[in-house]
Amino acid sequence: MLVQRILTALVLATAVILAVFQLPAIYFSLFIAIIALGGAWEWLALTGVDQIGKKLLFLAALVFPMLGITFWTVFLEVLGEAMEWPEVKEYSDALEWFVIVPVLFWLLAMILIRQAAPQLLKMEYKPKLKSFIGWMVLLSAWMFLSKLRSFYGPEMVLYFLILIWTADISAYFVGKKWGKDKLAPEISPGKTVQGMYGALASAMICAIGLRVYYGFSALESDGAELAVLMSIDLLILSVLTVLVSIYGDLFFSLVKRIKGVKDSGTLLPGHGGILDRVDSIIAAAPFFYAGIVLIGRSVFE
Repeated sequence: MLVQRILTALVLATAVILAVFQLPAIYFSLFIAIIALGGAWEWLALTGVDQIGKKLLFLAALVFPMLGITFWTVFLEVLGEAMEWPEVKEYSDALEWFVIVPVLFWLLAMILIRQAAPQLLKMEYKPKLKSFIGWMVLLSAWMFLSKLRSFYGPEMVLYFLILIWTADISAYFVGKKWGKDKLAPEISPGKTVQGMYGALASAMICAIGLRVYYGFSALESDGAELAVLMSIDLLILSVLTVLVSIYGDLFFSLVKRIKGVKDSGTLLPGHGGILDRVDSIIAAAPFFYAGIVLIGRSVFE
């Protein structure tokens, strides 16, 4: 089972990395849109939506905003270049304010899962609420991962993915070796506090590694103190992003536990479904993007 899991992970990682670096930004958006729609199909199954009409309506509710955001962004970029009108960027940047919604949602989810997991399992959730949550988290993950690729380049997307993947691997092996205190036993008995610490430690290593890779020379004109400050910001963002990703995983585990299933699907051998592989990324993408915007792009150039 472990060998199958590793082989599937290697194939998936290779495909994603090739997409990150080889596809133009708009085609990368299409690539992750397909993944998001596959995850949406699994979400509908997890939340008990069986009617084909409602499923198609939900998918359409994702597709149309994706198309609208894509064409709006492209239109503004073309218009700004053609008319030499820099103010156009302000209209494009206005979309970034939507990141507040998913960031607040995932922070609230973290608090509730940490403090009231048993109560969450017993609650009754209205179908409209479940649909809205699924729509919001999938659309926002697609949107801000696309914007990360478009505005900050493939290297930043790769760092984000390595951050999440390394945390996932570290949590698994550290938890397996030293795990004894359950993180959220009612939701996911396999996850431990020690595994979480291992994931957070890996985030620190990733941040330090990225800073060493880029070096401080790019910031010499701004002074060493600013370089150190921005490096600390990156480290904090990386750790918090991994923390959000862990609770994103737990959130989807909560949904599966309520449904009474182990996996969201069977598409990926050794891993389950699409949501089983991208749950952490869905939660972490908006948070990471918001943090990068706040830190400022110059620290990575």
